[in-house]
Amino acid sequence: MSEYFSLSDCDVIGFDLDHTLCRYHLKETSRLIYESFTRYLVEHKDYDKDLLTLTPYYFYDNYFDLPGALLCGRVVDMLRKRGNEVNSDFWKDMVAAIDHNYNTSAFKEDAGWYFPSVKRDPGRYLQPCSESVKTWLRSMKSAGKVLLLITSSHSDYCRLICDQILGKDWEELFDIIITNALKPGFFSLVPQQRPFRTLVNDVEESEGLPSLDKPGWYSQGNWPHLHQLLKTMTGNPEPKVVYFGDSMRSDMFPASTFGKWETVMIVEEMEGEGVPRSEAAETNEAQVEPQEKKGKVEDQGMKAPSAPSEQWGSYFVDAHKTPGGDEDSQKLTWCCHSIHKYSTMAIPSVESIADLPLDYKFPRFSPNKPCTTGYYPRPPDSLLKKCQSQSS
Repeated sequence: MSEYFSLSDCDVIGFDLDHTLCRYHLKETSRLIYESFTRYLVEHKDYDKDLLTLTPYYFYDNYFDLPGALLCGRVVDMLRKRGNEVNSDFWKDMVAAIDHNYNTSAFKEDAGWYFPSVKRDPGRYLQPCSESVKTWLRSMKSAGKVLLLITSSHSDYCRLICDQILGKDWEELFDIIITNALKPGFFSLVPQQRPFRTLVNDVEESEGLPSLDKPGWYSQGNWPHLHQLLKTMTGNPEPKVVYFGDSMRSDMFPASTFGKWETVMIVEEMEGEGVPRSEAAETNEAQVEPQEKKGKVEDQGMKAPSAPSEQWGSYFVDAHKTPGGDEDSQKLTWCCHSIHKYSTMAIPSVESIADLPLDYKFPRFSPNKPCTTGYYPRPPDSLLKKCQSQSS
């Protein structure tokens, strides 16, 4: 395998949607997710209203925890404060809160709080793609690449997102659109377990397709049937595919392990460790958060979304005490180790490479290379420091 990776060598280029092509305004969106779950617990399950008060400590010192995990922790605190037994019963209520806000009919029915809020003000939560990204996508199509969009979001929410971030003509950018893909099962399950389905007015047909015969918009599905279609479309018995995504569980691991695809991981945490943000990302953040509001947020001790946690440290490197306890030993975190193992390379956003030519050669992750190799445009600070300490 070559030590370099280039998009020009790929026949097929695929993208996840949420947190990949679509960058969210993280502060606004995480707060909305938390409040959507909490309001269900308070209004439908009679939980303490204090859960609705989200202090800067809880929200930002735990920023990288999922909002649902944060809420679970606060529920446990609440139960203990009341002197109640802490058991798994509350998890049933959490699952009900998730289903109430995110089931496949919630968008159409305006159920819950999440989808209605995003529909009312999509610009508050969704960052539009820059013109450079749109031009980049068009250039790949012009170069004869097959473009895929594979997302676990349902078709109606996918349409709202893409209308907002790419424009009303966004469907022309992709040869195949797959929604409600239910990753990682899309990659790991056999066709009989997860057939492709056609959509009529955003409703899935009850009968699955025996195969995938032509490009278009589909729901659910599986990698083997997609692979057969890609062989036909590219004329290559083993088409080379690269997939951009942000999730190790849903994107990187299954795509590389089952699909044998190249994978590019979107790691926004790189921006918190010295990796510069794209100009487009800076502009989008400024648009949603006026300067006077930003000042108030910073005064309350709230951190930037990608800032390293003061409690947990770097996303990439852990400090372990040596047996004597006198000095720290630097080791890669599980997350960082997984990125190196299951990803071809890592970038903070698609914006960061959109202005590069398609034949640009990126150094790929390799067990035979330093741990700083594979990150573009540069490695995170913690990895650079780790390498420097090893060489000194």
